[in-house]
Amino acid sequence: MLRFFLLFLTLQFTLFGLNMLNWVQQHFVVPWTTLLAKVCATLVMWFDSTAAAQGKVLWNTVTGFGVSIEAGCNGIEACIVLFAAVMAFPAGWRHKLVGLVAGFAAVQALNVVRVISLFYIGQWSKPLFDFAHEYLWQGLIMLDVLIVWLLWVRAVAKGSPQDSGTPPDEPPPPSLQGAVA
Repeated sequence: MLRFFLLFLTLQFTLFGLNMLNWVQQHFVVPWTTLLAKVCATLVMWFDSTAAAQGKVLWNTVTGFGVSIEAGCNGIEACIVLFAAVMAFPAGWRHKLVGLVAGFAAVQALNVVRVISLFYIGQWSKPLFDFAHEYLWQGLIMLDVLIVWLLWVRAVAKGSPQDSGTPPDEPPPPSLQGAVA
């Protein structure tokens, strides 16, 4: 447990530090955020032709209201936390790769829902927008990270009986028989 915790913290500090570098911002974060705004605008335009994206802004071409996707709103930070948790967990590389890909997809899919919902909430009510942006969605995105990670850990544990140290055909030692579910 201590190894997991220390590795988890080390990976987070390292990745958050790298994320702050101007070169990383310019070559990865800004292009990703621009792509996120375009994806959101494309999805919204399926049912609302007044949406558009310009850079990292999703905006309404009629009302002029827009949401700018800033750091912390592009899903990168949530993915860093998930990446650190998956990489720190003792599992095989194949399992880690599956967890990273599926987790990234889950976090980013929810983040698209987040951005689009904030785009509409902001046009309807500024106080509700502030609450949803600053509290509700921040918590939901991190809850998504936790749930995705826990589901992944459970799948890894079920899929790898040899990782538990007990061969699949042998019953657990007598001292543990009452504790096994």
